[in-house]
Amino acid sequence: MAYKILLPQEIMKEGREYLESRGYELITGSGMEEEDIIRDIPDCDGIIVRLSKMSDRVFEAAKKLKVVARHGAGYDTVDLDSAKRHGVTVLNAPVANSMSVAELAIFYMLHCSRNFKLVEEKMLEDYYWAKLRTPKVELDGKTLGLVGVGNIGSRVAIKALHGFNMKVIAYDPYKTQQQVPEGVELTNDFDRIFKESDFVSLHCPATTETFDFVSEKQFSLMKPTAYFINTARGKLVDEKALYHALSTHSIAGAGVDVLKKEPFDPADPIFTLSNIVIAPHIGAATKEATDRASLHSAIGIDEVLSGKKPSWPVPGF
Repeated sequence: MAYKILLPQEIMKEGREYLESRGYELITGSGMEEEDIIRDIPDCDGIIVRLSKMSDRVFEAAKKLKVVARHGAGYDTVDLDSAKRHGVTVLNAPVANSMSVAELAIFYMLHCSRNFKLVEEKMLEDYYWAKLRTPKVELDGKTLGLVGVGNIGSRVAIKALHGFNMKVIAYDPYKTQQQVPEGVELTNDFDRIFKESDFVSLHCPATTETFDFVSEKQFSLMKPTAYFINTARGKLVDEKALYHALSTHSIAGAGVDVLKKEPFDPADPIFTLSNIVIAPHIGAATKEATDRASLHSAIGIDEVLSGKKPSWPVPGF
């Protein structure tokens, strides 16, 4: 009997074809909410999850489940402790979206450096004020501080160094100087990233160690001309501290792809500010990244169910 793989959301054809060609039965889910998955998963051996959360209740219901593949790099939506208790292997797709997210981080830097949101707001009202009075700077020669130099952070560093002639310093307690791209200066001083950088960009996972680890102290260390970029996870940032830093112009601006509450709350006061650009977590939403994530998720499912060593296990699995 073929292994059954639950798809709460559709995956791209590359992933579907990979699994179907190897004899897997793909089960289209009835929905992506917790109750939908609990209803659909009892007879399934694997699951590829995109936006759905894998809670302890889901694992309790998944009596045959052997593998969870996260359709992307982040895995904070999976209860890892519960997965371990139930003997389920958890995988992710850490390299599938790295180029797309790295490009978006650079986009946010460019957007912020030209104060583009304010320019766009004002240009029809006062063309010359928008053109001449809004502060604008180049990336060339500026200092970029990275928090995290994994797949994405490394790509951002290379683009910044070679595409924009930036100086790059980085904090990553899990890397050595030999493991980061040539030209990047690794520092063990977390505060230095915020003190010295003209742009600070986050590229690390959301864990108990990193929850709200960018807060009032870090924003107070930043230059008033500096910009904050987050294409990682909203959980990393104390959003009240970010709002205060932006609204008081303690920092020049921010570009964020993520907030703690997604979908967003329209009443959040952060949306009233003109010195921040916000997008609905689109870093991995390109066609290329989505295609790769579907394929890599499928490969991981097959590796585990075929008894092979998986290429992309989540740390601890």
